[in-house]
Amino acid sequence: MDQLIIPFVYEKLIILKGAESAMIEGNYNIYIVILSIIISILASFSALNIAAKISNASGRGRWFWLFAGALVMGSGVWSMHFFGMLAFHFHALVKYDVGLTLLSMLASVASSFIAFYITMPRDINKLRLAIGGFIMGSGIVAMHYVGMKAMIMSFEISYDKTLWIISALIALGASYAALFLFLKFRNRSTSNWLKWISAVVMGFAICGMHYTGMKAARFHYDSSMVMKHSQAMDFFLLYGVTVAIFLILFISWGAMFFDRHVLEKLAFQDAITGLPNRNDMNRFFYTYVGDESIGVMFLDLDRFKAINDTLGHDIGDLLVHEVGNRLRNFIRRDQQVFRIGGDEFLIVIKHCSLEQAEQLAQKILQSMKEVYRIKGNELYVTGSIGISIGSIKESDRSELLKAADTAMYKAKGLGKNQYCVYTDEMGIKEVRKMELEKDLQHALEQNQFYMVYQPKWNVKTDKLCGFEALIRWNHPRLGIVLPGEFIPIAEETGLIIPMTTWVLEEACRQCKSWGTKGFTQPISVNLSARLFETDQLAELILNVLGKTCLEPNLLELEITESMFFNDINDIIRQLEIIRNMGVRISMDDFGTGYSSIGLLDRIPIDALKLDRLFTVDIDHPSKRAIVHAIILMAEKLHLDVIAESVEQQDHIDKLNELGCYVVQGFFYGKPMRDEKISQYMKEVLQFA
Repeated sequence: MDQLIIPFVYEKLIILKGAESAMIEGNYNIYIVILSIIISILASFSALNIAAKISNASGRGRWFWLFAGALVMGSGVWSMHFFGMLAFHFHALVKYDVGLTLLSMLASVASSFIAFYITMPRDINKLRLAIGGFIMGSGIVAMHYVGMKAMIMSFEISYDKTLWIISALIALGASYAALFLFLKFRNRSTSNWLKWISAVVMGFAICGMHYTGMKAARFHYDSSMVMKHSQAMDFFLLYGVTVAIFLILFISWGAMFFDRHVLEKLAFQDAITGLPNRNDMNRFFYTYVGDESIGVMFLDLDRFKAINDTLGHDIGDLLVHEVGNRLRNFIRRDQQVFRIGGDEFLIVIKHCSLEQAEQLAQKILQSMKEVYRIKGNELYVTGSIGISIGSIKESDRSELLKAADTAMYKAKGLGKNQYCVYTDEMGIKEVRKMELEKDLQHALEQNQFYMVYQPKWNVKTDKLCGFEALIRWNHPRLGIVLPGEFIPIAEETGLIIPMTTWVLEEACRQCKSWGTKGFTQPISVNLSARLFETDQLAELILNVLGKTCLEPNLLELEITESMFFNDINDIIRQLEIIRNMGVRISMDDFGTGYSSIGLLDRIPIDALKLDRLFTVDIDHPSKRAIVHAIILMAEKLHLDVIAESVEQQDHIDKLNELGCYVVQGFFYGKPMRDEKISQYMKEVLQFA
């Protein structure tokens, strides 16, 4: 086997003569001893820094830092041993077995790897820590004594058992202390002076084990052995190894520097605002230690999509950048701001009370609504904030985030530009919404929906003039669920499309059934904007009419003003095709949503349905003036006007005076199931 030849300087030789053998005692070179201690300290400090990456990284990154930490720690301990051996001088030539030397290094690195792997999880118990310390300590002991075994010289080695045991105990204790310090500091990005103190303690402990082990060694020779003397030290080899060790440490520090200042910036910093991003937020919650109350504030900009759509995404990005600059003013030691989405930000406050969170929310909202001057545009943007307060130990971090998100949507629903604090009542509603969303997928298959029909009345002719078809949900556990609760969920999930198809078929089939009984009345059905997105609405209507054999003029489709937020020209095109079939079109809830007055001459409709906002307050002169103006406009455009939610005779009289003759509401009949419709028709139409 190849051999590594290391010559030593002779400084002192003590020969203790016995009958057949003598014991040799060597000296230490103080310079090299100090260098070995420095190497041990530097390796310990590097390993402490890398230890933080082991537990916080994921995937392949975790394995990279695990290998790096084991290599730095293992090679550092091995290098310290190597320099310690260089510092020990004999008046003799010593050679090293290359295979055993490399095996000693492998023992040090492998034991460090296993120990780090065992203690890698975030939460570990004392048993895992003890096992890890035992494995690392055993590896250090094996490294030391295998390295001693690698020495090839003209005398033999024996060991003092007591000192040998002490050296092993020091190795185990130092390893346990090293892992304990790794776990203590792995989640801290600061406190470098504490890490340096820990590294010094670890360095001296590792050196203590080595030099105690060397003290336990006894070197013997007898008269039959021939001693070869060497009077020179190979300084080139010494300095070369020194440079190599510092190069290893430099590379490890370089990797840490690159990770901290380059990779970490790319992974954990938002490119537009410079704020910490969602990855950093996840890391914060994953590594956060503490049972005190923290506040989570979810901020979402109001009407941000409109700015992106009208002014472009470049202006939108500049706006987000300016918002980030304003939010940066709220970063404190116990407050952090994250950008977690397009126009979504998260503010985390440690040691937070409700009063403190509300005060901060008010300041942020005030800052948000100040004018933004971007490339010649003066933008006025507000924000909605949801607040949740709790302890991560008492609740999962996802619960805090979800609670803040729920409260934020509540703030938007209340009118935007305000904050809302999460309450248990919101949580109950959210749970109910999730349950409805889950059950809604199977409701159609399990025939849980049913139809009701509300009559329309022409007060001028005093006759029934049609019905509106309305869907209801008979939930097997929750009972009757009204459309106002499950229709928005169906809109979000896309289930509104098969649901509307079912409603159309049921309503048309029922209308045809009335006709066969001699009660011919038109039926109206509400449409969702999602059906226009499919570009198959006209084909759907045609198939339903053919399937039910219903005349097109007996079907009326109700649309809403909000539909015209989308592609206006495409919606008009589809409505014209449907209207050309002979199907009537009416605009529901007119006057409450997106103003469509400027488009009324283009939109192919036959009637306007006044929202209950006008009919309920018809006693007010201002409301009557608005209703009168709408009726006059409708007459010029040859449109019928239908008033909803009519419940009093007085309201009917006032609407009649203004020229609105078709009404719908509880006064003339509540929504009824099919079995009551025939009886109702017989009564109002005076059939026997």
